[in-house]
Amino acid sequence: MRVLIVFLSVLLLMVVVSERKIKSFENENPLLAEWKGDFGGVPPFDRIKVEHFKPALEKAMADALQEIETIANLSEKPTFENTIAALERVDKKFDRVVTIYYVWSSTMNSPEFAKVEAEMNPRLAAFSDKIYQNEALFKRIEAIYNSPEKEKLNDEQRRLVWLYYTNFVRAGAKLSKEQKEELSQINQRLAKAFTQFSQNLLADENEKFLVLKSEEELAGLPQSLRDAAAQAAEKKGIKNAWVILNTRSSIEPFLTYSSRRDLREKAWRMFVSRGDNGDKNDNNSIISEILALRAKRAKLLGYKTHAHWRLENSMAKTPEKAMELMEAVWKPAVKRVQQEVSEMQAIADKEGQKIKIEPWDYRYYAEKVRKAKYDLDENEIKPYLQLEKLREGMFWVAEQLFGFEFKPVNVPVYHPDVRVWEVRDKRTGKHVGLWYFDPYAREGKRSGAWMNAYRNQDKLDGETTTIVSNNSNFIKGKPGEPVIISWDDARTLFHEFGHALHGLCSKVTYPSLSGTNVPRDYVEFPSQLLEHWLLTPEVLQRFAVHYKTGQPIPKDLVEKIKRASTFNQGFATVEYLAGALVDMKIHLAASETERIDPKAFEKQTLEALGMPKEIVMRHRLPHFAHIFSSDGYSAGYYSYLWSDVITADAYEAFMEAGGLYDKKVVERLVKYIFSVGNTIDPADGYRLFRGRDPKVEALMRKRGFVE
Repeated sequence: MRVLIVFLSVLLLMVVVSERKIKSFENENPLLAEWKGDFGGVPPFDRIKVEHFKPALEKAMADALQEIETIANLSEKPTFENTIAALERVDKKFDRVVTIYYVWSSTMNSPEFAKVEAEMNPRLAAFSDKIYQNEALFKRIEAIYNSPEKEKLNDEQRRLVWLYYTNFVRAGAKLSKEQKEELSQINQRLAKAFTQFSQNLLADENEKFLVLKSEEELAGLPQSLRDAAAQAAEKKGIKNAWVILNTRSSIEPFLTYSSRRDLREKAWRMFVSRGDNGDKNDNNSIISEILALRAKRAKLLGYKTHAHWRLENSMAKTPEKAMELMEAVWKPAVKRVQQEVSEMQAIADKEGQKIKIEPWDYRYYAEKVRKAKYDLDENEIKPYLQLEKLREGMFWVAEQLFGFEFKPVNVPVYHPDVRVWEVRDKRTGKHVGLWYFDPYAREGKRSGAWMNAYRNQDKLDGETTTIVSNNSNFIKGKPGEPVIISWDDARTLFHEFGHALHGLCSKVTYPSLSGTNVPRDYVEFPSQLLEHWLLTPEVLQRFAVHYKTGQPIPKDLVEKIKRASTFNQGFATVEYLAGALVDMKIHLAASETERIDPKAFEKQTLEALGMPKEIVMRHRLPHFAHIFSSDGYSAGYYSYLWSDVITADAYEAFMEAGGLYDKKVVERLVKYIFSVGNTIDPADGYRLFRGRDPKVEALMRKRGFVE
């Protein structure tokens, strides 16, 4: 008896020690802790180190799987509350860890973190498969989906049941045990390939750059670009030189202004060859592998191609429907390019330049055409486009449309460049969410501009407010001086803020349906629409002010911008649409047995399309991160064009009503678009807003393709 008592005492002590170790582990690893502080808690960015990620992900996955097993094996009859709502709660816990992991991946990537990614991304894919392939769990979801009791649920709940059921089926829930194992192996191999593709691209962007060593090599560059290049050289540790980084925000201005044709060609070749240099960072064989794996997965899941699988739950529904739209726009866009090239060639000939316009000449001579045709010089506009003033302008638009006010707050951030604002409803004073802003380029941060949701809004267990971020890659100038950006960059700034506002406006119950969690070919609509407010006099007169004099942008200059609104649309459309068409065609052509040569496919497809030789795809395949760093936009890059049809049509709704600040149209926009997330079918939501389906003619008018 005494021995038994001693044994039980020791066992109890071991349990207590074990619990203490678990609690200590969770306290020591900030990724696993509940988010603390004001605003419903915030990410503990200041406490996170690379070594925290692997153990935190392992613990978060194990805990989530345990909770899911509990739900799957409940003895009670499956109901919405004990199954669907319960799964929403599991996701919220896991999301805290994985969200910060992906923030690090895109903004703070380092050689040490890259090793973690290489190991953990396949394991995350396997984790996802364990959930989707849980037979007992799927039977509960299927029972709810097929139950007559479903009709007693409200509209949002029925939408969520449909989403869970279709997501599980599309992820292989109905496959045999052997097929599920095969699918999981494919997904893990894809995750590894996606990670390698992204790391190769990031390496090319970090390791390759153009060094300018003399005043002669700076010829044509405005002072703001010279200052940015000087700062980039300083950060690289290169003295008495200037550096043009291998990122879009650095290369495109250089191609626009540099009068050194030899250096333009050098910069252009460096940029378009990212991931395609036949070295350790080459992505071509990885692309071939990804395409074959996607084709194999699609066949396993019962779909004709990866494209058919991806588009099933989109607005387009089928690749054929998406191709129909793209092909309708392609020919008039190419025709416009021919006109644009002719105008550029005429200027080059007049200047006595014995050249034929090449891709590295396009932006340079397009700028000359803009000056000649519209008396509009980009350098005239830029002094009025201060990054900080435009940010204030975005805040003002958010106040006018949605009643939001922004107040800077001090919360933990992952880098000193990041700043944070609290968003409140000005009418009620109610806290709406937080907005993080990470505007500057740096090593370890992927190029481009994007929006993240660190936390989705929901009302599942009381009010959970959202946390969103906008990320850009502007180049810092001299310390203390304002950052001056281009007109295109200003539009991108408003575009990404549109995504953030989509998240901030959300008023739904369940996180999976919240904010920007909508079909891929609809998510760009709210963001593209917000770009239009940049050009309103209300914004320009207040916030487009000269960085030296403080004077607002002259009205005659604004009129020039408006008159030139369709300028270079041939180039912009063809550059984008070539990528969208190649994306769709390569996924329709991909086979699990015959490897595609990306270089040959890209070349042959563009030749068959009649691609103007003066233009290259906006994203060539070896650096097309949209479609090869994840499944995200794969067979879905057309989405920007699809959304822009809706955008152009919605803009005309405002114009028909009297302007972009019309209160009644704004009210419908908020009610049926910005606040509803994925609680209703997007096509139904748009009809409620507009009274009908969108018309493609509005897009043709917007781009100036109507004679």
